[in-house]
Amino acid sequence: MPLDVRTVPADLPEVDALLDAYLDERERTFPTAQGTYSRKRTPAAEFVPPNGVFVVAYDDGVPVGCGGLRRIADGTAPGGGTGVDVRFEVKHVFVSPAGRGHGVATAVMDALEQQAARLGATSVVLDTNDSLAAAGAMYRSRGYERTEPFNENPNATAWYRKPVV
Repeated sequence: MPLDVRTVPADLPEVDALLDAYLDERERTFPTAQGTYSRKRTPAAEFVPPNGVFVVAYDDGVPVGCGGLRRIADGTAPGGGTGVDVRFEVKHVFVSPAGRGHGVATAVMDALEQQAARLGATSVVLDTNDSLAAAGAMYRSRGYERTEPFNENPNATAWYRKPVV
């Protein structure tokens, strides 16, 4: 059966299980030189349209990946423009070990970026940690470029932005 990515309420039991696995893995693999991982989950209420969405990827009915999108404060137009940058932030992109290497992260990001456009975003932003080399490479391959920090996430070492076209 092909991969099925669905928009779901962020308080479903399978979302809880995926996010617990995500936070457990990040805590376990966080670079010790950077201190202690700050375990923080974005409230489910922030992933409700029109201010956000949450998606889960299912492989043959089994949840294997997830990610959320939430509206954050508008920014100024990049490049010194005078307009407003309507920003949506990608959160909690995770693929279970069983789902890795099968295009799950790409499918999740495709769904989130499509939802961002539908919700009126002019850009999608995200943060990550440079120790997550595969994630950084995926984001850059999708057209994300490093930008100045837009939040104070103590776990992040890299911030990215991509215009919505």
